[in-house]
Amino acid sequence: IRKLDHCSIRTPDLAASLRFYVDILGLREGHRPPFDFPGAWLYRDGDQADYGVVHLIGIDRDHPEGLAAYLGDKPEAQLHGSGAIDHLAFLASGLAGIRARLRGAGLPFTERTVPAMGLHQLFVADPSGLTIELNYEAAEAVEPR
Repeated sequence: IRKLDHCSIRTPDLAASLRFYVDILGLREGHRPPFDFPGAWLYRDGDQADYGVVHLIGIDRDHPEGLAAYLGDKPEAQLHGSGAIDHLAFLASGLAGIRARLRGAGLPFTERTVPAMGLHQLFVADPSGLTIELNYEAAEAVEPR
């Protein structure tokens, strides 16, 4: 683990959440890949980080399949308080090592590469069921799984 990268918050009211984080807390909306679900990536003013510090994940009630396919489904009734935290993300290195440790511990995980970002993600649940996202340079993903 190199550092905490971002926190992702799943929200049934993307507009209200965006106003809070931008207008009240002073974050700014920035680059976000074209995922198949609504959302916003928020950055600190002057921050040059590639991935922002807060990711807001919106819910498209008319087309929920994009979000469900990418991050799984969560009942909207659970998206209150700490239940709205979708996942914590860390920048990391040593993808082959974490794969081996997870397999050795019998912990299931999934992986994907974000198109056009040079970013490879590994997702695993912690003992409390919170999703942990580990972000690696995509070049590390060419190692054998």
